[in-house]
Amino acid sequence: MSFSHLGLSAALLRAVQDQGYSTATPIQSEAIPAILAGGDVMAAAQTGTGKTAGFTLPILERLMREKPKSGGRPIRALVITPTRELAAQVQESVKTYGRHLPLKSTTVFGGVGMQPQVQTLRRGVDILVATPGRLIDHLQRRTVDLSQVETLVLDEADRMLDMGFINDIKKVIAAVPKQRQTLLFSATFSDGIRELAQGMLTRPTRIEVAARNSAVDTVTQKVHPVNRDGKKTVLSHLIRDGDWQQVLVFTRTKRGADRLAMQLDRDGLSSAAIHGNKTQGARTKALGQFKKGGVRILVATDIAARGLDIDHLPHVVNYDLPEVPEDYLHRIGRTGRAGRDGQAVSLVSGDDRKLLKGIERMMNRNIHSEPVPGYEPDPFEETAVAAKRRQNGGRGQGQGRNQGQNRNAGQVRRQNGNGGGNRTQGGNRAQGGNPGRRAR
Repeated sequence: MSFSHLGLSAALLRAVQDQGYSTATPIQSEAIPAILAGGDVMAAAQTGTGKTAGFTLPILERLMREKPKSGGRPIRALVITPTRELAAQVQESVKTYGRHLPLKSTTVFGGVGMQPQVQTLRRGVDILVATPGRLIDHLQRRTVDLSQVETLVLDEADRMLDMGFINDIKKVIAAVPKQRQTLLFSATFSDGIRELAQGMLTRPTRIEVAARNSAVDTVTQKVHPVNRDGKKTVLSHLIRDGDWQQVLVFTRTKRGADRLAMQLDRDGLSSAAIHGNKTQGARTKALGQFKKGGVRILVATDIAARGLDIDHLPHVVNYDLPEVPEDYLHRIGRTGRAGRDGQAVSLVSGDDRKLLKGIERMMNRNIHSEPVPGYEPDPFEETAVAAKRRQNGGRGQGQGRNQGQNRNAGQVRRQNGNGGGNRTQGGNRAQGGNPGRRAR
């Protein structure tokens, strides 16, 4: 559907056209009219579908149609995101599509000083994009007033629940007016999301534009069996032999991300790492270099990469398989966007086989496996790993997963710097008619 048929003003249509877009994506075609109608919306949409512009455009339109109920410039629209990277991307979308409008917006997230944010909030903004931790900091210090919020957006609500932000969300709900429009966007309608929506939304319009696994339909998935200690060598070979110029590599730990980035850099493959222990400035710099081609390889943990928006990313590598199968979908969903082809490669040693089986069960499909010629795994190592697992009764693998699950909300929050006063949190699109691009 053309954007011109969705009820948007000339100023917004001009901004959309400035970005080279003319045709809306399915989520935008359904969400924009529903949001403009003023009711609550509950939408299931994967990343890469243009969902951010799906709520940014109608929010901007509604703010321009209706004047504030009081004088000054109160916060009238509040968008909450799970990470600071996603917060920055939503703010970019607001600025991009609101460029011809006299509206002001800002972001608040951790990893940067409070005082500049306080000063901006005092001057007044129409739209606030925030992460839960830092927003609660401002509420506790009474440096933000949410009493006149007209539209509340929970973006990637499923991830916020996974990260343990449910109590923070409840505090925000208590701070905004009961009479408001609430928009909830999630990758899936899980039981947790349905329960959250039941207490927050009033007779919402439900929108579901894609099946759970559809985001990976354009991604070629492949497994390369390797020796446990041979992953780095195989990764370097694949990048050099395939002349891969832009590669996003996932590791399981922050320390592993740093170590791998340094090793690849020493091998002449320019690399940078991003994870929860990096400052916001360092993460922004590394991502910027990667997008511009100054860095060939970006090594990331799951938390840091959540919400990363990288156009035309051709290759994703699972250096370590995730312990939570659903995270595999989030990872490989970084590529194959906007209808383009993408390639997802997983380096799987004997230790990873159980995790691979869990991923394949979740997707109800087997991932094609083939060794890299010249780098075939040592069968004796594979036999030894299997024997050790039988001897331990599978305890090693199980303990690792249990420890990961037990860390869950608390550690995830610490990794993002989202607890206490020094929280460091933070972190998609109106798409157009060009088949290769989606409006962000």
